[in-house]
Amino acid sequence: MDMNTGKIELPKQAREFGFFVDGKWVSAGARKLIERRSPAHDVAVTRITRCTVEDLNHAVSVARQAFTDRRWSGLSGTDRAAVLLKAAEGIRARAEELALLETLESGKGISQSRGEVLGAASIYEYAAGAARALHGDTFNNLGDNMLGLVTREPIGVVGLITPWNFPFFILSERVPFILASGCTIVAKPSEVTSATTLVMAEILSDAGLPAGVFNVVTGSGSEIGQAMTEHDDIDMLSFTGSTAVGRRALLASVGNFKKLGLELGGKNPQVVFADADLDEAADGVVFGICFNAGQCCVSGSRLIVEKSVAADFEARIAEKLSRVRVGDPLDPRTQVGAIVTEQQHDTILSYIGKGREEGARLVCGGGPLVTDQGRFVMPTVFSDVTMDMAVAREEIFGPVLTISTFETFDEAMELANDTVYGLAASIWTKNLDKATNAFRRVQAGRVWVNTTIAGGPDLPIGGFKQSGHGRETGIYGVEEYTEVKTVHIALGKRDLWV
Repeated sequence: MDMNTGKIELPKQAREFGFFVDGKWVSAGARKLIERRSPAHDVAVTRITRCTVEDLNHAVSVARQAFTDRRWSGLSGTDRAAVLLKAAEGIRARAEELALLETLESGKGISQSRGEVLGAASIYEYAAGAARALHGDTFNNLGDNMLGLVTREPIGVVGLITPWNFPFFILSERVPFILASGCTIVAKPSEVTSATTLVMAEILSDAGLPAGVFNVVTGSGSEIGQAMTEHDDIDMLSFTGSTAVGRRALLASVGNFKKLGLELGGKNPQVVFADADLDEAADGVVFGICFNAGQCCVSGSRLIVEKSVAADFEARIAEKLSRVRVGDPLDPRTQVGAIVTEQQHDTILSYIGKGREEGARLVCGGGPLVTDQGRFVMPTVFSDVTMDMAVAREEIFGPVLTISTFETFDEAMELANDTVYGLAASIWTKNLDKATNAFRRVQAGRVWVNTTIAGGPDLPIGGFKQSGHGRETGIYGVEEYTEVKTVHIALGKRDLWV
């Protein structure tokens, strides 16, 4: 580590992983390996196993047996909570290891990775409480001869497919809630960011999770992910990723009518009214587009600002962006790190090119940060954007912000909702009536007022429209992985029918 900057040195060699099934590591053996190179440094950092469909089938069989024999679902909420609390301790004990792996594979800044890892530990602690709070209902209003019960039972074997942008945090918004419900899991992380999911399997095992309850298979989405969506012995699939792939998962799930939880794409509006605190709003907008280099499904990528303050607000954004630190993610001072893959880097730059071609006015940025190694894109802002432009309608998944203006409240809401997506939205105003009317009318699963990308595991997350369905986190996130069963208990002597 550089003692002046706190910058961490790159590892001397890539770390090699097997996969994790039935409570133990399975070595790659003769299977092929996928080498991951740091998107910021172009050096090999991890090697993971390219599992086969046979490996997946075995993992599902192990998870099914673990569910059927009730080694986990048969435990009390208190016992499940104890394991989740120990897992949180394990995350904190290995926090620096996890954060470094996250940064090396994803390219996000080490300071951000550290925050996400510690935040993930707190999610496990919340879910431990939710495991104890999960309950059904009784109906004592059916007369003296009948008692009604509604129970919540774990749905069974859950397939979990997680993305590359927040590999550990999104995993932690799913796994502890699935476990709290009593289900067993087969997880498949993105092939470019698998390391922290594999380490988490070890942490859970060390925390006392019974063998076979949490299993991890690694490999490509086109092979292993597709096989999971089609698998007849997976009862529910949780998928986080693009709307296009989510649509394919939906079609593939019909084989056994498996339940789906989908958190998909977003083209999220930041609506700024003239009566907002403009400096705070500008800071929030800049954070919302720069966070995770814009590779964030809830990124505030569409600024919709009241026309009377648009020029002032645009200048504030440009000034703030000029001070954002883009660069080496191993430097704790870095605010915007690398773009995860060459393909994603090219996609972002192609959209910047489209913005120019379509007649949007470039305010700042507009291209890559030129470096000797790695892939970085300067935060980019387009103004005078109309809703017929690709940059306004399509999810870019990079640090690219579009600016459109409005004059009336109704026009603001029309622009905010003019999208096939409905994942998140931010409202900036100091007028309570206006804020309330806005969050009631905007079509999004998460709405922030005078802030953005904020909150913890207490409240649910999920999307409207083509941003998916189902809810994660909060008590809703445990209930999502349960089946509701109705029980009628007859009391006293039966009136004979025959």
